[in-house]
Amino acid sequence: MRRRNVARAGGHGLARVAVVVRAGSAPLWWLGVLAAGIGVLAPGATGRRIGVMAGAVLFIVAAAVVACARRKRYTALIRSAARAGKHDVLQDRAVAGRNWRRGHRWWLLLAFLAALGSAFAVPAAGGMLLAGCGAGLRLKAAWLGRREQAENALLWVRVDWLDRRGGRPAGKAVRAWRSTGIAAGDAAPGGSRRRTAALV
Repeated sequence: MRRRNVARAGGHGLARVAVVVRAGSAPLWWLGVLAAGIGVLAPGATGRRIGVMAGAVLFIVAAAVVACARRKRYTALIRSAARAGKHDVLQDRAVAGRNWRRGHRWWLLLAFLAALGSAFAVPAAGGMLLAGCGAGLRLKAAWLGRREQAENALLWVRVDWLDRRGGRPAGKAVRAWRSTGIAAGDAAPGGSRRRTAALV
């Protein structure tokens, strides 16, 4: 009933941008750590030492690339963010995270299996690459959190503008972001869990 009333009033479901970005960081990090831990047990074609060194380089590069990817697009959306309407419904942090994980579960499984398989060639490198992607997403969410604090506003994206897997908050379908007060929703700036949920 609530959704129908919101639809009649012209409201939209909004998901926190930082939460959507951050949603993949933990799964990628822990799957990468697990794959690297298992992969280092395999001697591989290059040997463990070279594999770990290569993995360290891949970790740093992946973290930097993911953290900085599409930074101009994000900045433009931040600057053009419009104030959310009173009929917009703010999506809970847990729901946004669950939608992302559910939509990407097969991609995560394939990435994990690929990281394990690569250990027979370069031990641990694939897992460290995966973990680097997770770290990069966490860094990007932290950057968004700093921008939110600087603007004293939280950033939101329409749920129906996300892709079918619940991701890509800055994708082509996204025309603009919305903003609310810093106390809105149940997630702190950057998408982390808010210690005491504030009501707007």
